[in-house]
Amino acid sequence: MPETTPIARSQRKERLGRVISNKMAKTIVVEVERRYSHAKYKKVITAHARFYAHDEKGDAKVGDLVLIHETRPLSKLKRWRLSQVVERSRETAAAAPAAA
Repeated sequence: MPETTPIARSQRKERLGRVISNKMAKTIVVEVERRYSHAKYKKVITAHARFYAHDEKGDAKVGDLVLIHETRPLSKLKRWRLSQVVERSRETAAAAPAAA
């Protein structure tokens, strides 16, 4: 009899993208770029997808490169959660020391 193992949390989908909006409370909009080759013409096409992600602490700013992972539905549109801010945008990083 074969053993079945449940799907681990680490097998959830992850996406890397740029924050394009953080105007909502605890929510960011992340745009993920996907490049693929056209089946017939072989031209490389860039497709964009927008994901609404939950940002509990509000630490992601517009322009930041972030890692998001799939989670249970949190609202009508939110099915992703912010994992980490991979890289701060240049404008955010430059403005941070001046504000302090």
